[in-house]
Amino acid sequence: MCSHQPACPTADSTDHHAAIIVSSHPEQGWHLLCNGTIVFDDTGELLPDGRVVSPRRAAGTLVVAA
Repeated sequence: MCSHQPACPTADSTDHHAAIIVSSHPEQGWHLLCNGTIVFDDTGELLPDGRVVSPRRAAGTLVVAA
């Protein structure tokens, strides 16, 4: 997918978050990276092959349901 030089890391790379944002929707809480990964504000991810990466929460973080 990437036409940048140097090429962005693939979605399978450990540094895949270093890919360039090609579409940003902060009002909806997500960004599309050049490698096809969708990253969400809560740190969750949707990979191009359909796999879901659950949000990572820092130890001691309190989540309160509204």
